[in-house]
Amino acid sequence: MALEELRSAKQLTQADMAEMLEVPQSSISRIERRTDMYLSTLRNYIYAMGGCCRFRLSFPTAAQSSSTASETMRI
Repeated sequence: MALEELRSAKQLTQADMAEMLEVPQSSISRIERRTDMYLSTLRNYIYAMGGCCRFRLSFPTAAQSSSTASETMRI
């Protein structure tokens, strides 16, 4: 789901988001058009709507040959 769709589902305008994030409305427009962004930008946007983000990163370990074995780091 696109950020604009999430915002609309929460019945928020770009101006509402800009006020909550203390940025100009034009910044919200740019964020919503991006296909790539910092995780912190996404996290702040979601938090402003009352949500939370959980990111899970997995890295295969050298000692394990199974393709499903991995080490997990939460940020």
